[in-house]
Amino acid sequence: MWPKSVCGVIGLLVTASTLTADCPCPDGTWYSLAPLPFKRQEISTAVLNGEIYVIAGYDESGNSTSTVQVYDPVNDSWRLAADLPIVNNHNGAAVAAGTLYAFGGESNRVFAYDPDQDAWSEVAPMKYQHGNSAAVAVIDDCIYVAGGTGPGMMQTEVERYDPYADTWTVLTPMNVPRNHTAGGVIDGLFYVVGGRDSPEAPAALEVYDPATDMWTRLTDMSTGRSGIGAGVINGCLYVFGGEQPQLFDNVEVYQPATDTWGELAPMPTPRHGLFAAVIENAIYLPGGAVQQGFGATDVNEVFVIE
Repeated sequence: MWPKSVCGVIGLLVTASTLTADCPCPDGTWYSLAPLPFKRQEISTAVLNGEIYVIAGYDESGNSTSTVQVYDPVNDSWRLAADLPIVNNHNGAAVAAGTLYAFGGESNRVFAYDPDQDAWSEVAPMKYQHGNSAAVAVIDDCIYVAGGTGPGMMQTEVERYDPYADTWTVLTPMNVPRNHTAGGVIDGLFYVVGGRDSPEAPAALEVYDPATDMWTRLTDMSTGRSGIGAGVINGCLYVFGGEQPQLFDNVEVYQPATDTWGELAPMPTPRHGLFAAVIENAIYLPGGAVQQGFGATDVNEVFVIE
């Protein structure tokens, strides 16, 4: 349920609750939240203990950062956590088995965060770098990372992290090379959509089945783009914003049952360089860029299915 305490302090931007004719996934309502203390883009986000961690990325001058900002959605407030041990951008993050991990971007190094100590520690590195925004998913307490750039990579590489064994395993590669991509998990399957640097990437959607270690191509997204944010609510994959060949405000939603896409009301603030965070029926989109290339913003908005 959307927290009532937040509704008193956020601003309503757009209201829409219609269903598309070809894709019965609902539209949502946009709310404006407390802005980030510092403007940032090409970030990663993850939800730990009900709070959203916004990790590293570029600042408004285009410099890589190690900053970790934490958003409390109940109080609509921000605080700082311990810096990441390295500066980074286009990085990934996920929470698995109750622990927050940060990885990828400019390095294959991986760090785990302890909120009780407000400290990061290094764990086993990835096999590949997965820079320039790979897709990230968590299935059965394991982290999956797909695509991105780095030494020796074809941008189809996929690997899985087991936090209990502290090991990374290389899996079957994707069909479509891509970076600046995003993904989500529906019914234990890993969906990856959008991206750049191959002809098919901007619109391509494919799905990974951990049980068979196989990828399957699905219906393309209607509007090809990269630098997107994506989140899953109630079995629907929502895709936000992006860039190339323009800055996008598009919101599209995919329903696996019918392998169809629907177009929803646009974002209030067009952005790219996003990394979505999902809490219950809300998809949070902090930061990003408001122009192609560099253009970091402190905008913080949430898309709520009510």
